[in-house]
Amino acid sequence: MESKNYIFILIFLIALATFIWSTRKLIIYMLVAKKQDDRFDSIGKRLLTVWKVGFLQAKLLRDPAAGILHVFIFWGFVLFLFAVIEAVIQGFYSPFTLEFAGYFYSAVTIIQDVFGVLVILAVLFALYRRFIQRVARLEVDGAGKLDAALILVLILLVCVSMFGQNASLIAQKHFMLADKELRPISLILGKMFFSSGSNLASIFHEIFWWIHILLIFAFLNYLPYSKHLHVLTSLLNTFFANLDSKRNTIKALNLEDENVEVYGAPDIEHLSWKQILDGYSCTECGRCSADCPAATAGKSLSPMKIIVDIRHRTAEKAPLVVAGINDHEIMEKTLVHNYITDLELWECTTCMACVEECPVMIEHLDSIIDMRRNLVLTESQFPSNLNSVFKSIETNFTPWAFNQNDRANWAEGLNIKTMSEDSNGEILFWVGCAGSFDERYKKVSRAFAELMQKAGVDFRILGTEEKCNGDTARRLGNEYLAQMMIQENIATLNKYSVKKIVTACPHCFHSLGNEYRQFGGNYEVIHHTQLIQQLINFGKIQLTSSDKNQTVTYHDSCYLGRYNKIYDDPRNSLQKIGNVNLVEMHRNKSRGFCCGAGGGRMFLEDEEGGRINEERTREALETGALTIASACPFCMTMMTDGVKVFNKNDEVAVKDIAEIILEFSN
Repeated sequence: MESKNYIFILIFLIALATFIWSTRKLIIYMLVAKKQDDRFDSIGKRLLTVWKVGFLQAKLLRDPAAGILHVFIFWGFVLFLFAVIEAVIQGFYSPFTLEFAGYFYSAVTIIQDVFGVLVILAVLFALYRRFIQRVARLEVDGAGKLDAALILVLILLVCVSMFGQNASLIAQKHFMLADKELRPISLILGKMFFSSGSNLASIFHEIFWWIHILLIFAFLNYLPYSKHLHVLTSLLNTFFANLDSKRNTIKALNLEDENVEVYGAPDIEHLSWKQILDGYSCTECGRCSADCPAATAGKSLSPMKIIVDIRHRTAEKAPLVVAGINDHEIMEKTLVHNYITDLELWECTTCMACVEECPVMIEHLDSIIDMRRNLVLTESQFPSNLNSVFKSIETNFTPWAFNQNDRANWAEGLNIKTMSEDSNGEILFWVGCAGSFDERYKKVSRAFAELMQKAGVDFRILGTEEKCNGDTARRLGNEYLAQMMIQENIATLNKYSVKKIVTACPHCFHSLGNEYRQFGGNYEVIHHTQLIQQLINFGKIQLTSSDKNQTVTYHDSCYLGRYNKIYDDPRNSLQKIGNVNLVEMHRNKSRGFCCGAGGGRMFLEDEEGGRINEERTREALETGALTIASACPFCMTMMTDGVKVFNKNDEVAVKDIAEIILEFSN
């Protein structure tokens, strides 16, 4: 064994011990969070998610330019792993080589050469995008820029030193490659910089080998203290991601536990380990904030900042908690208020664009809802106009101050039976608060009811027995009120042995179909656009053609689209109408832009920035469509208000899918 090997072993052990110590601390800090969160089910499904999102980079490729860059860098490092292993083993035993591996060695060497070039080009382009082109979503503070530059330069130097090591070794061997060795680029570089068998090549090989291996150790040990910690945590975060295909089903609070002193999450110890892992995994790529409707409209909320603040607060407080140190100044602060303002939390529309775009499967909304819960249930600090909303839900069973006895007035003259009159119907039509009380959306309820009657659907309504589904209260953090509504509705539905429900409200649809299951309410729930499409397909609704060509654009509801992946049914129904041309807005389907009313924002005022609905309406008007189709009462209200702002209400109509289909049905 050479003296070089002894030096290497010492450095290797120091680097390994330091890395283990740093990562162990991170794990301990993560476990400071006490909220229970079991993420160890469905191992096979989780591994498949890691393959698709982590290794195939499916979400990153939604942005092709940045995605391809990252694919090269990511796969370059994955494929360099064998070369790194070879170099490390050489540190213990200098003559070691993978030449014995035959064609596997061929694959290792050619991949090293080709991906080495691709990674260098990708890093240079990444530096250009960040520091010369200055892509808006990549703009961070000075420390963030320095960190990004350091990581990119380290990656660049790792690749350059790898080529230097290989090229000099080839020159040292008189440009004779080993059997099965394929290094065309390194061979060219060797001939460019070194003479055959020169002593200089031998010296430079040693220099480049040491530079390469020390850079790898430095890179590895810097990661736990860098925003690029995601290199170590992103695959783990993806593995532990929410597997529910209908994502962001809010987890229930146990409100009957008398030992609970704090509801929600005022600080990191009230979060779950997964929420802390989210903080570790944030790449600060800015995709979430770039697609956030609140941020786009100029408001304070930045989903990226929320997650980064969780990481920063963890780094500040967790070491003190673990060590049992009571630093009064630090311990008196909280995540909510001192890091994240109340205003930021109330500006979220819960549209889930942030979750959809995040390439490492961070669940921003879980944390935002938990912090809202703390403000409402523990601190009783929330916008004053929510007092009337909560009171109305509690006393009138609707967010608006309407009389519960008027809930079924929309159906007058339609001869619709209630469940109390006859519970033997094929399906229950859950009308919802907007469909029952909002003057505009009552017309949609009537239109959909008429369509079902035309198609011979045997349906019933609950009438005055129906209550608010609880979505608004739940998204606003009032879990107590939400659970009260949920449990009362489940009792009513189970009393009539309801099995199948249809609703025209995506918020009712998501709650009844996905979140009621947490409380024993198991129902088959479909959205009215799904039922309409089924009835058209079965020939129970016959469509005519428009007298003249009409251009329609469809606005995706977040709770129908991103939450439940229903994109095609509404579009397919519209496209069945002759002479109707469906045109898409720039942002559509999974990238659709929120109307601004979700997450309880329907009942809150805009305190800063622009109005989200106006941004979306502008996009709809730019299509040139004279009809904006929607499938949600909140979306209809917001888009209608937007059309008025642009003084287009005499030219452009906002209609529900049911109204349009009824208009062209025989």
